[in-house]
Amino acid sequence: MAPHERATALCRFIDASPTPFHAVEECARRLKQAGFARLEEAQSWKEAPPRAFVARSGSLVAWDASRASALEGGFRIVGAHTDSPNLRVKPRANAGAAGIRQLGVEVYGGVLLNSWLDRDLGMAGRVFVRAGASVEPRLMRVDRALLRVAQLAIHLDREVNERGLLLDKQLHLAPIWSLGRPAADLFEGFLAAELGCEVRDVVSWDMMLHDVVPARTLGLHDEFVAAPRLDNLCSCFCGLEAFLQAPAREAARAVPVLAFFDHEEVGSTSNRGAAGPLLKDALERVVLQQGGGREEQHRAMARSWFVSSDMAHATHPNYREKHEPEHWILLGGGPVIKINTNQRYATDAEGEALFARTCEAAGVPFQKYSHRSNLACGSTIGPITAAALGLRVVDVGNPQLSMHSCRELCGSADPDHMVRALAAFFSEAV
Repeated sequence: MAPHERATALCRFIDASPTPFHAVEECARRLKQAGFARLEEAQSWKEAPPRAFVARSGSLVAWDASRASALEGGFRIVGAHTDSPNLRVKPRANAGAAGIRQLGVEVYGGVLLNSWLDRDLGMAGRVFVRAGASVEPRLMRVDRALLRVAQLAIHLDREVNERGLLLDKQLHLAPIWSLGRPAADLFEGFLAAELGCEVRDVVSWDMMLHDVVPARTLGLHDEFVAAPRLDNLCSCFCGLEAFLQAPAREAARAVPVLAFFDHEEVGSTSNRGAAGPLLKDALERVVLQQGGGREEQHRAMARSWFVSSDMAHATHPNYREKHEPEHWILLGGGPVIKINTNQRYATDAEGEALFARTCEAAGVPFQKYSHRSNLACGSTIGPITAAALGLRVVDVGNPQLSMHSCRELCGSADPDHMVRALAAFFSEAV
């Protein structure tokens, strides 16, 4: 696949994945299409096929043990996260004033708040609906322009351009969506109408807002991708592409694994976050499926590598002073190896060498990122996974601008670079 075709495929993947739940279902669809079996956690895996995956809400683990020889090389794991900062609908959603109906929303993660103003917003997520004596989850998405967070006119805030825009998360982010006709405009009634059920059957929801403008390439020569949720659906897309396309090698001894987690943007401490047991339990069951026991599991883990793939900061041309001057990162410059001595990233010299050699074997350029010393550095799933499982971990990512904005920007050549590097990692090129 040519780099531009890969960038276009990334755009379609993002458009299909407005929430972590939809991202997992899109990954599941593609895995099943490639012949992977979907397993349920509560069922026995003893007779399960060696190419399979398991999903838990917004998280997924997939593996291919068909080529492994008694787990001699352990696991080769690529991890990413499915969630992105956004606005999520509160349990009691109906709000409003001045004759306008609004929704009560809560900020999820480190949202760049101003980027959500004056955008046409849709809504997606999952709703739990009564079905007889039980409830069942229903995925839903509304891609039409439904909501808008309106900014205050400059005439009523004359100094906004001089002192900066200050937004109160409670007061200033409630989106408008109706002029207030009666019960039909209540949130529960809207959900029921969209799902084709009775209002009384709507029990609960995990609903979130999203930009309805499709992802697309941008620039004089289509050098960029402009899209929502690049952090971190771009990494999920690249990991999945590499997992499905990695060439089989006769000498391959490790089991390739995908691990996509929800809740990274809020600390990963949940039953489906990177700090939870999902990956550990799945790897243990794969070892048991291969006829191993606890000793074999420990030996496999000691031989394993985990590539934590999350997006990286490209150097911003308008804010060069915010970046480490000897470590400028270029859009289109290839995967970024992220290094931080305070363990905000888990990369050490061994992991740095492994991924650098992997990129060289794949024939793609790579870059090395160090955070400016007088700024606080963010983190990701790499250190969490390293501490929880004792795996050797290297943190990498594609470079981007506008991280945590409602709409972000990356280089259109970089998804292809990362896919090729991760495919080389999976196939044990080094």
